[in-house]
Amino acid sequence: MENKTINEHKNKSSAKINCSIITLSDSRDESKDLSGDYIENLIIKRYNLISRIIIPDEEKILEESIEKMINDKSDVILTTGGTGISKRDITVECVENLFDKKLDGFGEIFRHESYLEIGSSALLSRATAGIYKNCCIFSMPGSPNAVKTAMGIIIDELPHLVHHAKK
Repeated sequence: MENKTINEHKNKSSAKINCSIITLSDSRDESKDLSGDYIENLIIKRYNLISRIIIPDEEKILEESIEKMINDKSDVILTTGGTGISKRDITVECVENLFDKKLDGFGEIFRHESYLEIGSSALLSRATAGIYKNCCIFSMPGSPNAVKTAMGIIIDELPHLVHHAKK
């Protein structure tokens, strides 16, 4: 779908975007982080990867990691994991408490696309996105298929999103 105004904004946007990745997991390490690998492979083809870490599902560690990444000049932080409904899934509560502005459309579109792929199990996802200190934060589920769906939604929009977040 072409839109003149959107295309003008995209043309004014920079592709020089600094990205960071956070995997939240109590059980994964670098050898098992397929979702983090997928995100990294997409990012390094088009943007600048500043950092990638794996942390436990702990709110304080997530908040500290986000603050450090923003201080290190990340324009975009992509999190994977911790968006489900179990007691240890803290990502959504943590990041939404930080957001200056929420990007409701990401979660809505993600759940719609997930519904088309997996049916009503999409109800379990609480994927979310927002802006915090002029940084775009996207929180995706931990499964590789869910990350592929989410990244398909956002990867082309990052320059446009960052452009507006920095205004």
